[in-house]
Amino acid sequence: MPLRQASLILVIAGLLVVAATVSFAKAPLHALAASAATPPHEGACPIFPASNPLNQEIAHAPVNPNSAEYIRSIGASVHLHADFGTPPSYGIPYTVVGPRQPKVAVHFEYREESNPGPYPVPPNAPVEGAGEEGDRHVLVLQEGTCKLYELYAARRTGSSWQAGSGAVFDLRSNALRPEGWTSADAAGLPIFPLLVRYPEVRAGQIDHALRVTVPATQRGYIHPATHFASNSSDRSLPPMGLRLRLKASYNLSAYHGQALVVLRALKRYGLIVADNGSPWYITGAPNPRWNNEDLDQLKSVPGSAFEAVSTGPILHRR
Repeated sequence: MPLRQASLILVIAGLLVVAATVSFAKAPLHALAASAATPPHEGACPIFPASNPLNQEIAHAPVNPNSAEYIRSIGASVHLHADFGTPPSYGIPYTVVGPRQPKVAVHFEYREESNPGPYPVPPNAPVEGAGEEGDRHVLVLQEGTCKLYELYAARRTGSSWQAGSGAVFDLRSNALRPEGWTSADAAGLPIFPLLVRYPEVRAGQIDHALRVTVPATQRGYIHPATHFASNSSDRSLPPMGLRLRLKASYNLSAYHGQALVVLRALKRYGLIVADNGSPWYITGAPNPRWNNEDLDQLKSVPGSAFEAVSTGPILHRR
């Protein structure tokens, strides 16, 4: 190869390296971190891929233009509340079963928007509320298949179960529910991946969004939500699937222990509106190792410490 041609090739190669380096340097740091992160896990199962919206950081997401209205409607002067703790009736429990767990029939009230059974629900599966009335969710993660089975208003009837609605999620996939479909939750979202779970807090880090309820929502949703539960056209009300972030300026120096782990996650991953209910109630799984006094620190955080961020358009399905 002539020396002049070889030199030209080396120059072009050098320019390509420089261009690639500049492009890498301009990439947002949070985007690079998200692409390299591993997703949360339960046993050998990922809790959705790392690229799933529920596992994406929103620390650098733009503030939503309607943020102030959303926060005001939820309650700017109302404080956070850990809707979980040591009592088995406080929070939403879940159970993990093996790949050979027998499946049983489930009879749904809302069959049109439910994944048909059978579901691998054991006869002793814990029910939300520990026998008390309420939403009575049942959450079952099956190892091996890495599928998540969730029921709303569940009751055991003989060898089968009956429920208001049910949903099945492949934890290795980013697939959403069909447009307009509910799940075991009003927003059409999975519940288990959004819970505050003790093993993660004990490890010192939560790497996903957390489920929150608000008093009222509008007739619309933002993906990955797929369902609304309101007839209101009031645009000051939050849509299902809205992400809420603890402001970066909010001082965490006074917090410690379990509450501090939760609050750090709220700055990085935030909350996602999943259902109508009490304002600023964060959902978790009950566990005898929670420190209830520690979690009570969350009650000092006002709604005004949050801001809504933009993650996608509001969809209004007829």
